[in-house]
Amino acid sequence: MKQIAENLARVKERIDAAAKRSGRTSDQIKLVAVTKGRSLEEIKTLLAVGQNLLGENRVQEAKQKYDEIHSVSPTPLHKHVCEWHLVGHLQRNKVKSALEMFTLIHSVDSMRLLVEIAKRAEIRKQTANILIQINTTGEQGKFGLEPNSVIDFIESALFYPHACIVGLMTMGKFTVSADENRGAFALLRSISETITNKKFPGITMQYLSMGMTNDFEIAIEEGANIVRIGRAIFEGT
Repeated sequence: MKQIAENLARVKERIDAAAKRSGRTSDQIKLVAVTKGRSLEEIKTLLAVGQNLLGENRVQEAKQKYDEIHSVSPTPLHKHVCEWHLVGHLQRNKVKSALEMFTLIHSVDSMRLLVEIAKRAEIRKQTANILIQINTTGEQGKFGLEPNSVIDFIESALFYPHACIVGLMTMGKFTVSADENRGAFALLRSISETITNKKFPGITMQYLSMGMTNDFEIAIEEGANIVRIGRAIFEGT
């Protein structure tokens, strides 16, 4: 478990260096530690060293961990604020459970899903914060809206204010050279700037979620302020 803490420290050093290259500081970058497939002991190690922002890919797996982490009596470990993001694909039949756990859903890529989130959030008398997932790599069969459909999508989303769009998300290609994803990340930033300039009511581009273990430094250089990292934390690089 000591290795996890050391890996996390190295990741944070790399985030800091990439942030400086982009004219920012590391406190402007949110690190989501992706805990898919990881044990409760590994998660507790993260919490113990102050990494309290966690990301899960699947609602069902997240629910088991969430219940275990939040059901214990308060201890020094659990005095830390623990925040969960959903970073994987969300099925509409899992929305109700998702809203009980996650403060941010990164992966909204259809109007049917957005409407379901808005409906469930309204029932809960809450506003659900969401990111729109965009396929900026052009890969066939990949989740995410096509870039040229995003503006129309947002115009339709304005009718569902309980699903609050606060930014965009994309995934780079799984490639040997991280720099190959620079164009995909730059495209997401460009789309966010276009949306900002249109001044849609209630829509913000607060977050750009892009970059994982293989390419998070390139993503930060291109404007990411949320990175989603699992393997580099738990296994090193």
